[in-house]
Amino acid sequence: MKEYNFAVVGATGLVGRKMLQILEERNLPIKSLRLFASAKSAGMKIRCGDIEAVVEDLADSDFSGIDIALFSAGGSRSREFAPKFVEAGTVVIDNSSAFRMEKDVPLVVPEINPHRITKGKREIISNPNCSTIQLVIVLKPLHDNFGIERLVVSTYQAVSGSGKSGQNQLQAERNGEEVTNPFYPHQIDANCLPDIGKLNEKTGYFDEEEKVINETRKILEDYSIKVTCTAVRVPVWTSHSESVNVQLKKEASLNEIRRVLQEMPGLVVVDNPVKHIYPLAVDAAEKDEVFVGRIRKDPSIDNGIDMWVVSDNLRKGAATNAVQIAQKWININEE
Repeated sequence: MKEYNFAVVGATGLVGRKMLQILEERNLPIKSLRLFASAKSAGMKIRCGDIEAVVEDLADSDFSGIDIALFSAGGSRSREFAPKFVEAGTVVIDNSSAFRMEKDVPLVVPEINPHRITKGKREIISNPNCSTIQLVIVLKPLHDNFGIERLVVSTYQAVSGSGKSGQNQLQAERNGEEVTNPFYPHQIDANCLPDIGKLNEKTGYFDEEEKVINETRKILEDYSIKVTCTAVRVPVWTSHSESVNVQLKKEASLNEIRRVLQEMPGLVVVDNPVKHIYPLAVDAAEKDEVFVGRIRKDPSIDNGIDMWVVSDNLRKGAATNAVQIAQKWININEE
């Protein structure tokens, strides 16, 4: 197999480091590896497998010769630099929300819509929001087999979704230390905050909730699905959990629902509540699968189902999905 020149932008952050870990675990055909971050991290050495790379200043670098770049540097830097990488001949897999809802930008979960990747094209491919990824993995087989009329989603999102700043605040509060520059507007330890992202004052929705609503429709390629979401930050270190209520278009038995879920790649059914067995954040940590359980009928609506969905937001919700996109892009271009 041909080897490729890789880059990771935002290499010193939580997701950037996780991308490097997963690149190593999955043994991608890496010919060379370049790492980019802000000026304050320039010169740092980071190892990925047998390669030791020196972090470069993103603002003062030449991007030529890079085949695949994984971006996890935030929306503003993605908007500024991702087009420059593409212009230099790179396919960019971007973890930010900067391009997700642009009509001509693929928004990809490889188990669901790899057909959105165009062979031979060096372009921006967007990685969906972490909460959206684990949600659509569960929804895809239900939508394909029974159709989806409406979704009500409540997310319970770990502090790792806020990066090091969120983790640092939680750890400091748990240690009883004074937090001089808190990331969250309130205490997060022993608390739940229904406040993630920027508030849309016209609608009352935070943008994390709007991401789930809009991205779900785009990935499933069905804008008729009615979706509402409440996103909550919880004092959990890693792995996001979701309560998902689905109204199907067709009637389906629980056995049929479990069957199609069990056949979905990347999805694991963990569902024996009699023995207190269901997906847990601590069990999902450092795993690439999405886990679903507490599958039951909702008697309050026609064709209603309730489920509990958990996944590691740094892995499948971010870094793993991005690396899987890179793998799929390579496979498509090797055909």
